[in-house]
Amino acid sequence: MKSNTSRRIVLASTSPRRQELIASLHVPYEIHPSHVDEYTPKEWSPEHIVEELSLRKAQAVYAEIADPGEDAVVVGSDTIVVLGDEVLGKPADDEDAFRMLKSLQGKTHQVYTGIACIDAANGQTQVRHRMTLVTMKELSDAQIKAYIKSGEPSDKAGAYGIQGLGAILVERIEGCYFTVVGLPVSLLSDMLPEFGINVL
Repeated sequence: MKSNTSRRIVLASTSPRRQELIASLHVPYEIHPSHVDEYTPKEWSPEHIVEELSLRKAQAVYAEIADPGEDAVVVGSDTIVVLGDEVLGKPADDEDAFRMLKSLQGKTHQVYTGIACIDAANGQTQVRHRMTLVTMKELSDAQIKAYIKSGEPSDKAGAYGIQGLGAILVERIEGCYFTVVGLPVSLLSDMLPEFGINVL
């Protein structure tokens, strides 16, 4: 498909982090929040979880704006943190955040982010994901509590944000940094040409 720079991205998210990353692509975009059931069976793999939830988010917005004349691509994304066999989503409260951060400290975990793209004009769909390894520093209980007090963990998968104060908790990463932030822009830029949008 030839590039059509008039095409815009409709981001199915209210995440400020994802909005900033979409803006960095210098492609026309708008924000359209999606509200979906995020339940997934416990036996699902991390890859399945993030791809399915990304697709649900994109499909919810697609259902609202789908139109043969709609010159847009809906983008949905979802991120989870995985330690061993446990999937860590957003903490329920400060106590849950403490439990998560305590379990992560001094260990290497996986961060998965899925991306779903749907053409608003014809329903063409593509879903993919990326995974990055993150190793946390050894942290004292006092450090964990101080970080929780900052308020940053409350809306983050795994109870930390690598792009904010949470960066000081991380010893190293192996893979795409933006996967951990919540939108692997390199992967997205590889997917968009299928929908007539070339970032470069």
